[in-house]
Amino acid sequence: MTDEPIIEYTLIKSRRKTISLEVKENGLIVRAPNRTTKREADAFVKKHEAWIVKKRRQIAERKAMEQSVPRLSEEELRVLSQMAKKVIPERVAYYARLMGAHYGRITLRCQKTRWGSCSAKKNLNFNILLLLTPPEVLDSVVVHELCHLFEMNHSARFYKRVYAVYPEYDRWNRWLKDNGNLIMARAGYR
Repeated sequence: MTDEPIIEYTLIKSRRKTISLEVKENGLIVRAPNRTTKREADAFVKKHEAWIVKKRRQIAERKAMEQSVPRLSEEELRVLSQMAKKVIPERVAYYARLMGAHYGRITLRCQKTRWGSCSAKKNLNFNILLLLTPPEVLDSVVVHELCHLFEMNHSARFYKRVYAVYPEYDRWNRWLKDNGNLIMARAGYR
């Protein structure tokens, strides 16, 4: 009997201190400290085999769900974009007043991977697909990006500011993490 794991993986060594696993749609990545041997990496994978199999099953189920959602037509995307031009700037203005935040330009796009961003020039970008989420999700993303006008990082100070304005941030951020892929899939992005 062999200790070889039955799961293939890509080993990436770096100056990190611990071994971690990343299950992706196209394979398994093992990230490990430079000193880690292949035998140690194999043992780590074998030890976590049940977890890896579970994660792979979840990814396959999510992929199947994403492929089953109805796609938005060009006309529906156009209407969504028009609605976003009204709704998102209103929400930004509301929370900016509340927070005393000053921002530059607001750009709205149908994006593949991001819900929002804030540039060093204080310009804000938002995904029009946010209009397919509950209003609380849109507000949580707006508050998140406005807080970047004060803190261009995700430090404890940043999150303290977020929670001061939007105490239910975690709940709606979790909703977006759990459902965001299905919404992106509606635009054909998954």
